[in-house]
Amino acid sequence: MAIFTQVYNSPAGRLLLGDYYGELCLCDWIYRKKRAEIEARILHKLDEKYEEKNTDLLEQTSLQLNEYFKGQRKIFELPTLFCGTDFQKKVWTLLTEIPFGETRSYKQMALKIADEKIVRALAAANGANALSIVVPCHRIIGSSGELVGYAGGLAAKRKLLEIEGHVYSQQLDLFGA
Repeated sequence: MAIFTQVYNSPAGRLLLGDYYGELCLCDWIYRKKRAEIEARILHKLDEKYEEKNTDLLEQTSLQLNEYFKGQRKIFELPTLFCGTDFQKKVWTLLTEIPFGETRSYKQMALKIADEKIVRALAAANGANALSIVVPCHRIIGSSGELVGYAGGLAAKRKLLEIEGHVYSQQLDLFGA
């Protein structure tokens, strides 16, 4: 067996989708700083190699992503497989609980876990998310409402949040958003 992959060309950038035994293990930006690190973790955890091949799950994922980008889908209904540490899995599960159209700060997430001191660990786990959009790490913003780092880039993050009803002005760009 292998991790079957396909490229999905979204309006916000190219994503690599991965299906491992009928579970989505990858929906990540092709052009990102941690691409090699994310792939190494998944390939090591699953002890498999990538094979480009379309599957029913990858078609369903593409369909649901299309619906999302058209504003027709708010919740993804896909079987997922998290490849990470227990802490990362906990963070990614919490991300899935942030409703469409809402955002949270790292501090709010840390308080939900009941430890305000873990903000950096939360940020690292968020950045290690291999299921972008499906696990909505783009819904994490700075405490004062500013856009902060995102694997797909801030332009992609802005586009995703705008799809969900957030409007960010050009003024934010001037101040490093």
